[in-house]
Amino acid sequence: MTTLGTEAAEPDTGPLTEEQVGQVREGYSAGETGGATMLTLGALVNGDPRPDVQITIPLGMLNRHGLIAGATGTGKTKTLQVLAEQIAALGVPVFAADIKGDLSGIATPGTESEKLLARTQGIGQDWRPRATQTEFFTLGGMGVGVPIRTTIARFGPVMLAKVLGLNETQESSLGLIFYYAESKGLPLIDIADLQSLLGFLTSEDGRTEIQQIGGLSRQTTGVIQRAVIGFAQQGADVFFGEPAFEPADVIRFAPDGTGIVSLLEVPGVQDRPALFSTFLMYLLSELFEALPEVGDQDKPKLVFFFDEAHLLFADASKAFLQKITQTVRLIRSKGVGIFFVTQTPKDVPGDVLAQLGSRVQHALRAHTPDDAKALKATVSTYPKSGYDLGEVLQSLATGEAIVTVMNEKGAPTPVAWTRMRAPQGSMDPVAPVMMQAAVLVSPLQAKYGAAVDEHSAAEMLEQRAAETEAAKIAEAEAVAAEKEAARAAAEAEKAAAAEAKRLEREAIAAEKLEQREAERKERERAAAAKKVSGQIGSVVTSGVRTVVNQVLRNLFRK
Repeated sequence: MTTLGTEAAEPDTGPLTEEQVGQVREGYSAGETGGATMLTLGALVNGDPRPDVQITIPLGMLNRHGLIAGATGTGKTKTLQVLAEQIAALGVPVFAADIKGDLSGIATPGTESEKLLARTQGIGQDWRPRATQTEFFTLGGMGVGVPIRTTIARFGPVMLAKVLGLNETQESSLGLIFYYAESKGLPLIDIADLQSLLGFLTSEDGRTEIQQIGGLSRQTTGVIQRAVIGFAQQGADVFFGEPAFEPADVIRFAPDGTGIVSLLEVPGVQDRPALFSTFLMYLLSELFEALPEVGDQDKPKLVFFFDEAHLLFADASKAFLQKITQTVRLIRSKGVGIFFVTQTPKDVPGDVLAQLGSRVQHALRAHTPDDAKALKATVSTYPKSGYDLGEVLQSLATGEAIVTVMNEKGAPTPVAWTRMRAPQGSMDPVAPVMMQAAVLVSPLQAKYGAAVDEHSAAEMLEQRAAETEAAKIAEAEAVAAEKEAARAAAEAEKAAAAEAKRLEREAIAAEKLEQREAERKERERAAAAKKVSGQIGSVVTSGVRTVVNQVLRNLFRK
């Protein structure tokens, strides 16, 4: 911070009296007298700039969060750059999204010009060109930068539902799908894993399994499937994968002890607004989970600028808004400060807006009834002051803002019409070739540059399907083999029965043959016996006759 002892300007025709100007001076200089480290936003404007009244914010109060708002072209991005440069110079890392590439100039020294010096001298800024060490990131390779990826599982169902535009019923079903994947040991790494799981859960086997823990309607599953397909076709699938980015890698320091500014380069984010905004919320949530409690300190661990914040809250479910509110409320205890950057305070829900201690409001337009309503709502968020804020907010020049911050005691400072400081880095984007060169030498490029395709749900379900198919084939083959065995057994039984009958017939035939043979032999024996008997009888008869004849002969001889 540059402290200038410029003499007080003469009273002018501004909206504040000199007494009120003194109150503003005292309200923003109290921190300096108390020894607090201060960032300088700019100088009070009261008709003309008042370089003797510097508008500051205590470094230690940045974790009470803040809002930078204003219509397009009013200087919000340059205010963001001014804050980021000073925060980093005071040894605090910064993370910011670079929507249009305008912030990338912070990495190179600004260019001196007569107009620039006249402006900065007029607000008491001792301007010198200075570059801030910068790390460039991109979402999964969508632009120039170290690719940031995360897994589907770590992103979680609540944030993914926001990205996919699901309603609360569909979000609940998506939560059930995540629970099923975790319980079954199916790692959800990338979009292909989620698509494979959804495909499985629509199959007969999958529906049977998910029914055991609640069940999914086909209609809801179909809506989620179509949303995932559309999301992947937008090219957003490159964001999901491994190696998953470690949020602690945005809390880094240069060799000289200054904080490194991490810029998320998101060209073409208009085509993927939900992914961009939800990723930033995811990163905050991961930081909240990873960082230890530190309470209030002299300076924060990290300051996080959430550009295009209206994208975060648009069409957000109740669960998602609750997650945002809880994170914003509690992350200050982890030493992280958040600045939401958007067009009007009404873009931020009341529960979140109430937690933003610092306000930097650039010009607002009131060309339509909606604009007028937004202007009135914005005025109502500021403390009472000597300004007619309804008029002042419409008359602010580019690079001017209405400021009120939280002082070192936690009280709001007086509302101050402020001409903001000029960035010391370039206000023009860095040439892509220079950005690419910075990425190539980054130590994080070696860690995150190459995607890794691990064995996850898609491969596991494919293997499971192959195993199931193989099991079905094996079962079919077993059934076929069983049928063949049964047929063969039946054939064998039939053949055995036929053989038994044949053998029985042969046995009967043999028995009959044997019987006939026995009968034949018996007849032959009988015939032979008869013949022998006859022969014996003949012999006997012949012998008796011979004996009688002999006896008779003997008788007659006498």
